[in-house]
Amino acid sequence: MADTKTRIAAGLEQAFAQHGFAEPNIDILREAAGVSLRTLYKYMPSREEMVLSALEHRHRRYMQLVIADLPENEEGEVLSEILDRVSEWMSTEAAHGCLFHAAVAAAPRDARLRALLERHKREVAQRIAALSGLSDCEGEITLIIEGLMQNWPLHGSKATASAKRLGELLLSGNRPSLKSA
Repeated sequence: MADTKTRIAAGLEQAFAQHGFAEPNIDILREAAGVSLRTLYKYMPSREEMVLSALEHRHRRYMQLVIADLPENEEGEVLSEILDRVSEWMSTEAAHGCLFHAAVAAAPRDARLRALLERHKREVAQRIAALSGLSDCEGEITLIIEGLMQNWPLHGSKATASAKRLGELLLSGNRPSLKSA
């Protein structure tokens, strides 16, 4: 059962990434999931459930690629490696931008989607901040990662280089005190 649900979620993720959230009809989604219409609705009884499941799947894949199995380096090297991995994700998986933001843009009043977006971004920032020794800079990490993702489609590797320079500034301690802000 879990394998079928995971396979469906993976197919739906790819369909939404390729077609957006408004365009694909149920036949496109069913085909992408690789199951019958009956099976699709058995596991995902509504389009909202399909979107949420696809995004949960994407979250797990993103965390696996960006965060898992980091080499044991100094904290600055870890942040640089993470930013390289985010760039790799953008070049292979998200050339048009963040799928989470696209989902919320397609349904801005959907509280469950907004909560999923917030949880995804918070978990990414917390994990990266902890791994890079910047646990007091989650907001700054979020801005760097989000800036990299938004600029990647226009600037590619130049966006990565800029994100790395900002990360180096954080690591060097050249940042305003959060207590006075």
